[in-house]
Amino acid sequence: MNLQSNIAEDFYSFLSGKASSAISRRLQRNLKELEINITAEQWSVLYCLWQEEGLTQQELANKTFRDKPCITRLINNLEKMDLVIRVNDKNDRRSNLIYLTKEGRRLRDNGMKQATKTITESLDGIDPESIKIAQGILDKVFLNLKR
Repeated sequence: MNLQSNIAEDFYSFLSGKASSAISRRLQRNLKELEINITAEQWSVLYCLWQEEGLTQQELANKTFRDKPCITRLINNLEKMDLVIRVNDKNDRRSNLIYLTKEGRRLRDNGMKQATKTITESLDGIDPESIKIAQGILDKVFLNLKR
């Protein structure tokens, strides 16, 4: 096996979930510290709604890079937890708009605090220039595959 092949295999392992899985597990652990009992996937939906409420399920799917069945399941569970509500879109009766409940809004500050803590922990010991380089590489990978 040549060096290029080894690099490609290691990079694929990294991209296919090694880092993101570790970050998700840490985020979930950090959220539980403050008794926020949601998954990292649910957090990503709430995060989008903390930025902008009244998004359609499709918009949330696009923003979180998830498919429709997955986003539907996440919204169903968040609705059962009384963190979001669905409201029929007056302009498109086939569509629902997703809004935060009072409880969903209440989680914002502590949720963001724990997310910041998670990112800080994950980037510990990495200089800002290396972070910019890694971000540039991952952006390029994303653009290559988006075509």
